[in-house]
Amino acid sequence: MKKDIIITQVKDIYVVIVQEFNEQDNCKDWNAYLINDKNVNIEMVIILSGGHDDDKVTSKMRKTIEVLPSKSYAKIEYLTDEVLSLNNQFQVTFFEENKMFDRLYTFEKNTIKVDVFQEIPVMNKKGVLGK
Repeated sequence: MKKDIIITQVKDIYVVIVQEFNEQDNCKDWNAYLINDKNVNIEMVIILSGGHDDDKVTSKMRKTIEVLPSKSYAKIEYLTDEVLSLNNQFQVTFFEENKMFDRLYTFEKNTIKVDVFQEIPVMNKKGVLGK
């Protein structure tokens, strides 16, 4: 039975955290995004996110995206400064050409900061890529 299970590696799909200026509140916000850098759409995307450390656990957040077109991105959620001090995880499950894919992206506590920014694909911004 195990020989029938095919585990396919997720490529060109990213969870990133970027800092963006919020004009309404006149401040900088941290936002998480899902990026599809593939040449095909992904469908029925389910994202389960949460934060934790030894003492604290956040509630689980769920988001669905019907279709994320190729070479595009979608906002997942806003992150408060308190959540940045926790380990943050984003479980992403989706279908691509009728095959299911799944990957866990992790941002370790206190690693989301401006001095580790790098170029983010598709968005033309700088931010932190999930591991």
